[in-house]
Amino acid sequence: MDNFKVSIKMNESNIKKLSYAQTKALLMTAEQMRAEIIDEQVIPFQTGNLQNVATDIDKKNTKKGLVTIYHNTPYARRLYFHPEYNFDQTFNRYAKGQWWEEWLRGSNKDRPMKLYKKFYKSTSGGVVK
Repeated sequence: MDNFKVSIKMNESNIKKLSYAQTKALLMTAEQMRAEIIDEQVIPFQTGNLQNVATDIDKKNTKKGLVTIYHNTPYARRLYFHPEYNFDQTFNRYAKGQWWEEWLRGSNKDRPMKLYKKFYKSTSGGVVK
């Protein structure tokens, strides 16, 4: 068996750029998804609390590659899992239960990944082409 000599040199600067870009792109994706769900007018809206105040992003695990968009009200779960309710559509024209389903299993299910790729490329400092 022949012995081959291999030399590898890591570009630490680019590795740091990519690490930063991953975190930044993930946060940007979460913020964009939060904005889009609000723009789509699908969250039940009476006073605006559920949509504007109680829809938040948990960023504590960002370095591990995880963010969570959540609604921090006691009634959010009840509204979400009961699409049979007659939702007031005065303020949000398309208010309904299960308002995230379009992004989880529906026609927009690829949207988060597309956004992430776009943001990752734009925040990588030219490393990702």
